[in-house]
Amino acid sequence: MQLPLSKCTVILVEPQFPGNIGMVCRAMKNMGLSRLRLVAGCDHLHPEAFKFAVSAKDLLEQAELFNTLSDALADISVSIGTTRRSGKYRQDLLSPPQAAQALVQAPGSAALVFGREDHGLSTTDLSLCTLQATIPSSSEYGSLNLSQAALIFCYELFGATTAATEDAVQRTVAPSGEFEPLFAHMESTLLRIGHLNPQNPEHMMRSLRRIFFRSGLDSREVAILRGMLSQIDWATGNFSDRKKTS
Repeated sequence: MQLPLSKCTVILVEPQFPGNIGMVCRAMKNMGLSRLRLVAGCDHLHPEAFKFAVSAKDLLEQAELFNTLSDALADISVSIGTTRRSGKYRQDLLSPPQAAQALVQAPGSAALVFGREDHGLSTTDLSLCTLQATIPSSSEYGSLNLSQAALIFCYELFGATTAATEDAVQRTVAPSGEFEPLFAHMESTLLRIGHLNPQNPEHMMRSLRRIFFRSGLDSREVAILRGMLSQIDWATGNFSDRKKTS
């Protein structure tokens, strides 16, 4: 059984123009999506937003508001952050069809995450997402309008959910709200034993995040790892002769 569209959320991080929010709502409704979350940004109930939403005004009115992306992802199992750029921390980028398949096969709630109109999602934002995706476009001018990008991904998702269904995945991936405490605990423990560079622990932590996100841990497995880290903390409580990270 595939993920129903009702379990997929579109998240806009700090949108700058009400009209774009309205157009995203219209694109969502065209493609059967109804769950919208907004992280800070401009007034989503501005007249311009309603003007461009057309018959999707109900999505504007029902949008959920959050102060941080971390909060917006807390109950989401699989999230895909979208980006136009590639780079050191923007690798293994999925295409829109691949992203749609990843969301459809998610064993729990899922989300598409879009960034600011002027510079998209930050590296920190993307590190909170389980996967990353991009829309291949012209090297001469590759920037798409927010609503255009949303429509492309929503279209692919709609097509993927209406295709032939696959066997249901029985496991339920732990939500982001359980992963973040795990990563905070992991960073603290790895700093304690000298495995992370205290001057730049984020460098390796971003790689570790990607490893564990790809593994699709369930809540029990997250708890097992937390228990292991706690045991390491206890065992190294009086251990000072540890290897120093260069």
